[in-house]
Amino acid sequence: MKGGNSKTDSRNSKLSVNKKPTKASKAAAKDPNKPKRPASAFFVFMEDFRQTYKKEHPSNKSVAAVGKAGGEKWKSLSDSEKAPYVAKADKRKVEYEKTMKAYNKKLEEGPKEDEESDDKSVSEVSEEEDADDRSDEEEDD
Repeated sequence: MKGGNSKTDSRNSKLSVNKKPTKASKAAAKDPNKPKRPASAFFVFMEDFRQTYKKEHPSNKSVAAVGKAGGEKWKSLSDSEKAPYVAKADKRKVEYEKTMKAYNKKLEEGPKEDEESDDKSVSEVSEEEDADDRSDEEEDD
């Protein structure tokens, strides 16, 4: 073609113009202070299962194999065998709900002025300047 855009170039330019915002761009920035959600009963079970599986199969390094074996074992457990893991998960969920209430309450109150900021206070700055002044005086002598 003589200096013209090819069909693929025009399609790509059309696509880039018509792109919709992705979910990642819509989502607000995540707060690193927000408590993590509690593990489900299955994941509580997997914490114990991983340790026993690694003892029985020390040469196996595959995460997929551990996960697959854990899933099969979980499915084969009866409700009474799952009960301790469900109880632990429920306990963690109650703790999570308490921490979330405290977290949400803190968010509603907003940032406090009493909290220390990343900036140095006036006294810290003046102490550093005084120390610098003393070292300058010693160099002049």
